[in-house]
Amino acid sequence: MPRELRLGTRGSQLALWQANAVAARLQPSGIVCRIVVIKTSGDRLQEAPLSEVGGKRLFVKEIEDALLRDEIDLAVHSSKDMPAVLPEGLTIGAVLPREDPLDAIVLPETLAKKGSGVFLASASQKDSRPLFQEAFDAVLASLGPTPLLGTSSVRRAAQLMRIVPGARFAPIRGNLDTRLRKLDRGEYGALILAAAGLRRLGMASRISATIPATSCVPAPGQGIVAIEIREGETAGSVVRAISDSAAHAALNAERAVVEALGGGCQTPIGAFASTRGDELDLMAVVVSLDGQRAIRSADRGRMGDAAAIGARVGARLLADGAGAILAEADRSQGAVEGIQP
Repeated sequence: MPRELRLGTRGSQLALWQANAVAARLQPSGIVCRIVVIKTSGDRLQEAPLSEVGGKRLFVKEIEDALLRDEIDLAVHSSKDMPAVLPEGLTIGAVLPREDPLDAIVLPETLAKKGSGVFLASASQKDSRPLFQEAFDAVLASLGPTPLLGTSSVRRAAQLMRIVPGARFAPIRGNLDTRLRKLDRGEYGALILAAAGLRRLGMASRISATIPATSCVPAPGQGIVAIEIREGETAGSVVRAISDSAAHAALNAERAVVEALGGGCQTPIGAFASTRGDELDLMAVVVSLDGQRAIRSADRGRMGDAAAIGARVGARLLADGAGAILAEADRSQGAVEGIQP
C-alpha cells in the first residue's frame, strides 16, 4: 500500500478544490497526497477563443502525459473535460459522489437583489431539487426578450435557443471569479454555468435558478470528479475504496453515449443518467447549433449495464439522424464544451 500519492491537477480554483477533495477522502487510509499543479493547453490559452484553439483533451492532455510518464500517480479531472476514449494504458479508477449536475442561470448581482425572493431563496440551497419551476420561469422572465448570455458551450447555447428564442450568446473565459466580475460589470445579461462548480466553491447564493434537465440536458459527466490512473497499478485498489458506485455508473452511461456518437469536445451533445437503487435512467440529446433540430433518446436498466444502456441510446440517436447534425457542428468549429464550472 503506497503511503504517498502524487495528485496531478490544473491550477484553477475548481481544479484545486477537486484535488483537495480527493486527498481528504484518501487521508483516513493513512495516505499522504502531494498535489502537483500542471498547466494545460487550455490554461495557457486563456485569452484565445476556444473555437480557434480546438478542444480535444484541451484541459487534460498534459496531465495525462505526466501520468503516463509516472510523474504523478493520480490525475484528477472534471470528468466532462475528458475525451470519450482515453489514452492506451489509462483508465478511470474512481469518481467522487456527484454534485448538482444541472446548468444554472446566474444574474448580475444588482438584478438578482431586485428579483423575486422566490427564486433567490430556492436556488441558493443544495437541497433545492426537485426543481422549482416557478423559480426558473421567474428568472427567464427577468432576462427580457433579447438577453446577452455568456457561455462557452455550444451544448448550452443550442438548447437555450429553443426556450429563449431571442437570446444572443457570447463566449466567456477565465476562472469563476473573473466571469462573475464581468457579469456584474454589465458585460452580459446573465451567465450560464454548471451549478456544481458554484456550489463547490461556496457560491451557491449566486445561482438564480437551475435549468431543468428536460430543458437543457447537462454535459456528459457534469458534476462528477474523476480520478484517472494507470491500468494495473496499486493505486487502483486504493482509489476504488473511495469511489461512488452510483456516480460511476452514471458516468459510464453518459460517456458511452458520446463514444457511440463519436463526439468530441466541440459537439452539442447532452447526456444525463440518474440512479435510484439499482436502476439507472438515461436521457440524451443532440441539437443543431442553430437550435432548430433536436434528436432525443432515453433508456433505462440496471446500474451494472450502464455502458450498454449508453451505447443503445447513442445508436438510436445515430439511427434518427444525429450523425448529420454532429458532422455539421464539426464543420462549423463552434465554441468548445467542457469548461468547468
